[in-house]
Amino acid sequence: MNQLKRAPARSKFNILRQICNFIPPQEVSKIARDTGVEDKSRTFKPWSHVVSLAYAQLSHSIGLNDLCDSLQLHSGPLASIRGATAPSRNGMSNANRERPAEMAEQLFWRVVSSLGQQSPGFVAGRPRGAAFRFKMPIHVVDTTVMKLVANCMDWAKHRRRKAAAKTHMRLNLQSLLPNFVIIDTAGEHDNKRARELCAGIRSGEIVLFDKGYVDFGHLRDLDQRGVFWVTRAKDNMAYEVVQKMPQSKDKRILQDEVIMPSKPNKPAPELMRRVVALVEIDGEERKMVFLTNNLQWSPRSVADLYRCRWQIEVFFKQIKQTLQLADFLGHNANAVRWQVWIALLMYVLLRYLSYVSKWTHSFTRLFTILRAVLWSKFGLLDLLDRYGTANGSFRNLARPEQAYFPGFL
Repeated sequence: MNQLKRAPARSKFNILRQICNFIPPQEVSKIARDTGVEDKSRTFKPWSHVVSLAYAQLSHSIGLNDLCDSLQLHSGPLASIRGATAPSRNGMSNANRERPAEMAEQLFWRVVSSLGQQSPGFVAGRPRGAAFRFKMPIHVVDTTVMKLVANCMDWAKHRRRKAAAKTHMRLNLQSLLPNFVIIDTAGEHDNKRARELCAGIRSGEIVLFDKGYVDFGHLRDLDQRGVFWVTRAKDNMAYEVVQKMPQSKDKRILQDEVIMPSKPNKPAPELMRRVVALVEIDGEERKMVFLTNNLQWSPRSVADLYRCRWQIEVFFKQIKQTLQLADFLGHNANAVRWQVWIALLMYVLLRYLSYVSKWTHSFTRLFTILRAVLWSKFGLLDLLDRYGTANGSFRNLARPEQAYFPGFL
C-alpha cells in the first residue's frame, strides 16, 4: 500500500561534516604539533588539509583542479566543518609535498583506537568463512601494487617504463581492519618486509600469507615465538619427508606429510607440515601445496585457513574500486603516502558507519550513496537506515549519474 517511504530526516549538518565528526576534534591539531606539520602551515590549516583529502576520496576527485574547484564552489558548507577552508591548487600541492605524511599515519591509528573505544565490537569483529571454528585471532599478510606515472615519479620506478608503490598490510580476519601498514616503493621484494609485518603477532595467534613472503629464517622465528602460520610452498623447495600422516577421508586431500628442509646451512624450521589439496577456484579444482608449522590440525583445516587469505584480496579490491587510489594528486612519495593513508582512514570510517547503522548491503553501494549526497543535509544514520532497506525508495534523493564513477556511466 504505502510503497514510498518519507525522505530521511533533515539535519543541520551536511553529510560530509557528519562523516568528519567521527574524527576526534583535538587529534588533528595535536598530531600536527607533534609531527611538525603545524610549523609548515600558514593559511591552509592541517584540519583543512585532512578534510580536503577526505573529500577527494569520497568524491573520487581526479586531479587538483577538480578537487580545489569543487571545494571553492562549496566554501560555505565547507566552513561548517570545524572552520575548514578551501585550498588553492598551489596550496594543496605544496601541502601534499612538504607536510610529513606521518601525520596522516598517526591520525589513522588514533581514529581506529577511538572507534574501538566507542564500539569494542567493531574492532573485535566476528568469525568469518571457513575459519569460523578458530577462536584465536587470525592475521592475513599481503601486498597490493598501485600503478603510478613513470616519467613523473623517479622515486617509485618499478621496471624500465613503469612506476609503482606498494602497500604492505596485515589485516585482522575477524574485523577486516588493518593492524599494520607499510607504504613503500614496489622495487623491494615482499619477504624483506615480512618480519616488520609480523612483529606484533602474539603466541597462539595465526598468520596467513602467500609464498611471496616466505623466508625460512622468518618462519623459524615465528615457530619459536609460538605463532602458527600457513602459507604456500614454492615450486623449487628442497625438502625430505620425515613422516607421512594418516590418509584423510577427504578425497580432495592428496598428500599430508611432515617434512624437513634439506639445506642444513640455512636457518629454517626444524619440521613443517606439507599438505597437497584440491582447492576450488572460479568453479575449477586446482592442486595447491600448503605449508604450516602446526602438526595437529586436520589437513582440511590447513587448506580452509589458506582460503581465508583471499579476504585480503577482497579488501584491496574494495578500496581500489571505490576510493581514489588510481589518480594521485601529487607526484612525490610524500603526496602518495598522504593519499593512501587518508584513503584507509575513509575506509575505516565507512566501515564504522556500516557497523553502527547495521548496513546489510555492499560496501560499494554504501560508498556511492554517500558520494551522491555529500553536501546534502540529511541525517546520516537515518539516510542509511531508509535507503539501505529493500522497501525504501527515494526518487528525488539525487541524480542517478552522481552515484557513478567518471567514465563508467
